[in-house]
Amino acid sequence: MRTAIVVGAGIGGVTAAVALEQCGWQVTVLERAPELGEIGAGISVWPGAVAVLEELGIKGVEQVARPGESAGMRRWDGRWIVEAADLGVELPVMIHRAQLHSLITDRLGPAATIHTGTTVTGLTQDADGVTVQAGDQEYRADLVVAADGLRSVIRGLLHPEYDGPRYSGYTAYRGIAEAELTDGGGETWGRGQRFGFAQLIDGRYYWYATANRPADSPTGDPESDVRERFARWHEPIPALLAATSEVLQNDIYDLRTPLVPFVQGRVALLGDAAHAMTPNMGRGACSAIEDAGALARVLRDSRDLAAYDAERRPATTKLVKRSRAIGVMGQLDNPFLSTARDGLLGLGGKAAGLLARRRRVEQSRV
Repeated sequence: MRTAIVVGAGIGGVTAAVALEQCGWQVTVLERAPELGEIGAGISVWPGAVAVLEELGIKGVEQVARPGESAGMRRWDGRWIVEAADLGVELPVMIHRAQLHSLITDRLGPAATIHTGTTVTGLTQDADGVTVQAGDQEYRADLVVAADGLRSVIRGLLHPEYDGPRYSGYTAYRGIAEAELTDGGGETWGRGQRFGFAQLIDGRYYWYATANRPADSPTGDPESDVRERFARWHEPIPALLAATSEVLQNDIYDLRTPLVPFVQGRVALLGDAAHAMTPNMGRGACSAIEDAGALARVLRDSRDLAAYDAERRPATTKLVKRSRAIGVMGQLDNPFLSTARDGLLGLGGKAAGLLARRRRVEQSRV
């Protein structure tokens, strides 16, 4: 039986472990955290990732996820920039990160072993296999999948010349609110700040916010900070923040382009280790899931890892660039530029709405 080591047990890592096991591989997962699990708040799962999960037999996403609602975009004072309810755009489902992670790990079988509290420090490979060093312990396998995140140790070992993560210029806040609302959610854009929210299947609301901030600025109390920043924004934003008991805060980074090759010898990069992107498109974890599906398909069909790189690197490079561009536009702080941005988005939304309505009319005539 062929053997694989997966470094990192986040959503991408455990999806890769499930996929490899189903291809007949013996899988060892090395996770540096002391316990298996996911921290965070809500996550959007787009149709492409849902299709991969379904193909892997990961059941229950629909039961614990809520279909996204295209509620559009507003200004900080509540005035609509784009009302997107009738645009007919593709939408994700919303789920808590921990729930999604649990659904995936529940699919792991007896050919997969997880070691927590294990920090990888070195890697060597030869014609016969790959050796991973973790302290005094060595692990040997035919393949290594590096799913160890934005600051990937494996990527650093393979590509020491690569500059790696770059700061986006803004920080993010996230939380889950216990609130009863009639608002369908959406995003609100201000000057150098944004706020978005969506309802989860259990009735709670996942929210996220961004704010421009210099890199490595001192961090205070995230809960007080985010409430102060958005205190005068339109409802239900203050109500959501008041109904939140814990606020997560982290500065936003992505990987510089061009991205490094996703494959070197018997080692494949996956997820944030390969293509960390800003969260502006909600595609980061979904891209990791799609990586896992593509990797398993390549290993099953051709066993040529170069095909995995050829498929996934161009696709994710586009997402990294687009997501960063959306962030630059969304975080504009100049009053003139942000006003012009809102006007152009409003015109674009109206045009897209007209096109969507025309398509529906044409389809109804078929």
